Amino acid sequence: MRVLPCFFALAFTVSLCAIAQAPATDSAAPAAPPRAARPPVMPSTPPPPTVVPPALPGPVTYTCGPARKGATALMPTTLISGTSAGWDLKTVPSIAGGVCSASGTDKPFFFSIPVPPGNYRIRVDLGGRDASTVTVRAEARRLMLEKVPVAAGKSATRSFDVNVRIPEFTKPDGTQGRVRLKQREIGNLDWDPKLTLEFNGVNPAFRSLTIEPLVGDKAEPTLYLAGDSTMVDQDVEPWASWGQQLPRFFLPGVAVANHAESGESAISFLGEQRFAEIISIIKPGDYFFVQFAHNDQKVPNGLPRYIEIMTDFVNQVRAKGATPIIVTSMNRDSFDADGHINDTLGGYPQASRQIAKDTNTALIDLNDMSKTMFEAMGPAGADHAFMKFKAGSYPGVQRDISDSTHFNNFGAYELARCIVHGIRQLPADKPSLATHLDPKVPDMDPAHPDAFADFHLPYSPPQVQGDVTAIPQANLK
Repeated sequence: MRVLPCFFALAFTVSLCAIAQAPATDSAAPAAPPRAARPPVMPSTPPPPTVVPPALPGPVTYTCGPARKGATALMPTTLISGTSAGWDLKTVPSIAGGVCSASGTDKPFFFSIPVPPGNYRIRVDLGGRDASTVTVRAEARRLMLEKVPVAAGKSATRSFDVNVRIPEFTKPDGTQGRVRLKQREIGNLDWDPKLTLEFNGVNPAFRSLTIEPLVGDKAEPTLYLAGDSTMVDQDVEPWASWGQQLPRFFLPGVAVANHAESGESAISFLGEQRFAEIISIIKPGDYFFVQFAHNDQKVPNGLPRYIEIMTDFVNQVRAKGATPIIVTSMNRDSFDADGHINDTLGGYPQASRQIAKDTNTALIDLNDMSKTMFEAMGPAGADHAFMKFKAGSYPGVQRDISDSTHFNNFGAYELARCIVHGIRQLPADKPSLATHLDPKVPDMDPAHPDAFADFHLPYSPPQVQGDVTAIPQANLK
């Protein structure tokens, strides 16, 4: 397959988000060979409770260089701490002429602010002295703004909404609960008590940044995602999922809260208290996307339990006044001799369709759309969507990898576009998210996917050292 360019490396510590939970894994069945696994992490004392920062008093604004009235100045010495915002992950942009930029280097820089869990509106004034094309990600590589062009000396203002979460939550009976994190999730940007932004692209630059808590009369709907590694916020290149690409397609007005995690089945998502956290905070007007199958099919006689749990998810979400939407799992990169996709998921996609019918729940049939899309790409073209790389094609890719289940940025982006198409196609009598979608993004026909040769997203530097194709078998905490 085509080998992507090798980019610069920048190492800093964040736990690797991939697949791992014994006995269930997200490795392809039957196509992908087993990957080399790092030694298992031995059990240790659970981490202490998260220290929650105080709530923001209202919108807070940061300016590059001398501060305007009511704003805080960002300087090279403005570094993140437990109590104050600043540059993070060992990156500091240049600051001159009222602009924070990586002009001339194209290296991303990171800004974080300690905040309690919740939704936040980000308003950023992009642009600087040089022409730029800016991509912004949040938390663990969630795509928020995609390649925004700004002419030299000009500015462009954009807004988007970000969800922040921590493992601790309050149960309906008032007692405290905690998600049982995998070892690699501890310290992950998706679980810490701060909001992190990555500014990337060609000459990434901004002039000012405003962060506003969306509480009280500012509160808005939240879209909760429940699923596995095909949906999780993959925090290490070149892994990617459709769930982390999805926020890019929404306007301000809805925040995507991606609770999916690698290695999860419907059973483990329930047992690790991940669903319990969602149900403790979901409210009327919110949405709940649920997609499982890849790991459930590896559980002996798992289909009856899958049907029971998925039905219960739907009923509990609906009882809270929120809208459940079932998503069928996408196909693997497995073709027969005639160029048609093999069904490797057994009865699970059809079970999902039947649950949606029996419970009168909206359905996005990603299984069907992915079959159409992959067959349109053809076997060779579909390889470009999956984790199939030669050693050295990315920093940390130390060996050839041929994974027929998991996706790179291109595959994840195309699947996210399928999800957006599914949202737009929901029946008129079903509550729909379509009003929150960016109308500037054209609809997608899965039979005519984007060309791989025309696709590019700026590279997010590796967040771990070592072989990123090696998947750790991590214990729960």
